[in-house]
Amino acid sequence: MIKKNSLVDGIGNKKITENYYDNWSGYYEKTLNRWNYQAPKKCVNILAQKIKLKPERILDLACGTGFFGEEMIKRFSSVKIDGSDISIKSLNLARKKNIYRKLIKKSFESNHNSKNYYDIVSMIGSMTYCKKHDRLFELVFSYLTHNGYFIFTQRIDLWNKFKLYTVLENFSEKFKIIYKSKPINYLPNNKDFSKKIKIYIVLLKKFK
Repeated sequence: MIKKNSLVDGIGNKKITENYYDNWSGYYEKTLNRWNYQAPKKCVNILAQKIKLKPERILDLACGTGFFGEEMIKRFSSVKIDGSDISIKSLNLARKKNIYRKLIKKSFESNHNSKNYYDIVSMIGSMTYCKKHDRLFELVFSYLTHNGYFIFTQRIDLWNKFKLYTVLENFSEKFKIIYKSKPINYLPNNKDFSKKIKIYIVLLKKFK
């Protein structure tokens, strides 16, 4: 059974999470808009400010219904975006937007077999579900081109719980921190999150 405050506490294992988002997909965007979810737009603004070259290929991990992809296309109209997610119903909704070149049903924890291919890898709003950060960062490193970028968000409470600052220190020879935001309200109009749960937006650049 999914608890009312499961988004705060964490939904559950991969299968439960998949079912949760499949069931939510039909009104997911309407709900997040009501909660004033701005992370995708903020992340695209940061990319536009911080990266030097126009990106050609992006991998949008845990892309959901395509919030981030929509914002990227508005700013970088010629970019080719591939997306993956574990929720097939969310992917079907993303596909209808005609902004993704390719969409596959796959967990961000699985190898996407795209070595040195993407200029940017994004993971917006989904680091909450990551249990193996070292593996994720290794996979992302392998996907990126030389000097490619990884942009992600993470709740500050989970950043501290999982000691993500230590993970980044462990990867300091592979990634450089280009930008780390001040604490940002995540879902301002959701009473369980409101001003209590904030996020960081982090932009990393691949060294090699």
